[in-house]
Amino acid sequence: MAKVAVVGAGLMGVGIAHAFASAGHDVRLVDVSSEQLAKAAKTVAGILADGVRLGKTDEAAATAALARFATSESLTDSAMGADLLVETVSENLAIKTEVVRKAEAVMAPTGLIATNTSALSVTEIAAACQDPSRVIGMHFFNPVQKMKLVELVRGLATTDAAVARCRDYVAQLGKTAIVVNETPGLTTSRMSAMAGNEAMWMLQEGAATAEDIDTALRLGFNHPMGPLELGDLTGWDTRLSVLHYLHSTLGDKFRPCPLIIKMVKAGRYGRKVGWGVYRYENGLRVPGSGLRGSQL
Repeated sequence: MAKVAVVGAGLMGVGIAHAFASAGHDVRLVDVSSEQLAKAAKTVAGILADGVRLGKTDEAAATAALARFATSESLTDSAMGADLLVETVSENLAIKTEVVRKAEAVMAPTGLIATNTSALSVTEIAAACQDPSRVIGMHFFNPVQKMKLVELVRGLATTDAAVARCRDYVAQLGKTAIVVNETPGLTTSRMSAMAGNEAMWMLQEGAATAEDIDTALRLGFNHPMGPLELGDLTGWDTRLSVLHYLHSTLGDKFRPCPLIIKMVKAGRYGRKVGWGVYRYENGLRVPGSGLRGSQL
């Protein structure tokens, strides 16, 4: 059983913490917000209860997983002696480097430091550490309990041993790992950002309604979710941050659609605030609420 610290109690952090606790590891979920941690604990309990109700896990296993999960506002206490730290904080290089720098000082000497970044440089994040060889990208997908893929990202100093150990962790979670060399946007984030950005350009131009654009991708390409629905789930503030980074590193093909910028300025980040391309009430999308060209 490994001691795992997960930093950041947003959607991804909660899902990752649940996954490791369910796989038999001792997990501490860290956040500066006590309110967010309380919400996270309730969410983890709910995911486990749903698993029992749907027959995906037995009650004893769910109870044991919940007993292995705890929350904390202290990064230092949670990372003390940890075998693995996964940071899922905001897509901001300064914040991420501060987290890994503080964590490295108290973790187990052989502990791995993983970043769940979807676009930032693993090498730059690792540069904040005394030993960058044990830093790796470990990119999960939302919702973590349903998505089977994890991208393992090699930074410049990441060792083969670190990759192999992370592969083992991913296998224990019942997921599949792919290994990619560091590149802006990795594989999936790069393709997803382009699809979501193009969908917003189409919406802004009035090519089709939001509902019809999403339906086209779901039924025409068998995507489980349309690009605008996915943007609402991910958060357009996060999407915009990724697009700015890809635009600066890969060029004009990733120039953010002005509609995304407008929505972020208006605070319409998506599902987490109840309003993005679509409106949401009690966590559910309001039928017929998608933006249309005439509204823009």
